[in-house]
Amino acid sequence: MSQPRPIDLWYTVCPVPAASSLAIARGEFEGAFAGSDATLANIRAHADRRVREAHYDQSQPRLFREGGNIPPIWSRSVGRNLRVIGLSWIEHYSRLLALPGSGINSAADLRGKRLALLRRPNDPVDYPRATALRAYTEALASAGLGPEDVTFVDVTIDEPLVAQPPEEGALSSSLFSSRSTKRRQGPELRALLTGKVDVIHGYTQNLELEWLLDAQVVVDVGRLPDIAQRINNISPIVFTVRGELLDERPDLVARYLEQAIRTARWARENQGEAKRLIARDSSIAEELVDLAYSPQVAAVLEPSLDPKLIDLLENQKNFLLRWGFIPNDFDVREWIAPGPLLLAHHRLETQRAT
Repeated sequence: MSQPRPIDLWYTVCPVPAASSLAIARGEFEGAFAGSDATLANIRAHADRRVREAHYDQSQPRLFREGGNIPPIWSRSVGRNLRVIGLSWIEHYSRLLALPGSGINSAADLRGKRLALLRRPNDPVDYPRATALRAYTEALASAGLGPEDVTFVDVTIDEPLVAQPPEEGALSSSLFSSRSTKRRQGPELRALLTGKVDVIHGYTQNLELEWLLDAQVVVDVGRLPDIAQRINNISPIVFTVRGELLDERPDLVARYLEQAIRTARWARENQGEAKRLIARDSSIAEELVDLAYSPQVAAVLEPSLDPKLIDLLENQKNFLLRWGFIPNDFDVREWIAPGPLLLAHHRLETQRAT
């Protein structure tokens, strides 16, 4: 019997809580693939910007990605050969903020106000704009208002998100260093302080801005009562793989997912250590993890294909289509590939039995 040909695998992770991100930080994928015919490489360090941008447009063959849902939804919409192999739900900080003394104290006060809306024209997927818009529309709807009741003001950032590889010595496995994450907050902050806008959307890594400004929390979108109101880029988290890899080597896809599940279970049993890694990868202080996400964040990282999460993913796809962030509709349920998760669970159960 001939041996499988050697194969190069690529991976990428977002700066958010994710099982594969922790597995990378702990060096566990290397062990999981030791002795196999596969090698693993992180696209973050690739010299070619187009390869690094595969984090967003999923253009790199044989790529695993776990992170925000907007880029993979866009990628599937434009025809990328991409499959969903797991989902998870992360509660997260998402608040509308105004300056103290502005008189903007509730969702009802948003009527007639100017809301900052990021615009990144030189990125393949403008996920920050879609993220803010989703939060704004849910906040407005909670007070019986709509987009027509406010003015959206573009805050343009011309610098591409992955213009340069991460700085030398960066600890995180994601494409974003703490320095680059902080720099990205500047344009919105300046727009608020100079009076160009009345309200900004604070999102996970923006948590410290609320304290820095002593800002007025206008709406806590992350605590709206209906889970569908809290859908955004990292809720749900999406675990994807390129389709050609799944077709050619389902065993390797299952092996990768199996290790992510093991790591998620480790995180559930070792939440303190897991949160330290989450803080590092999210570019936030360790003490902020519970506030940026939730006290239970380290216990909810295991990927699944829960039908409720699939429904929430479809809800997000419909939002992005309605607002023109994706060009083409598609069937979310046909996008799901349950085989790798089933095989990964079977392998884990077999190992436990022996």
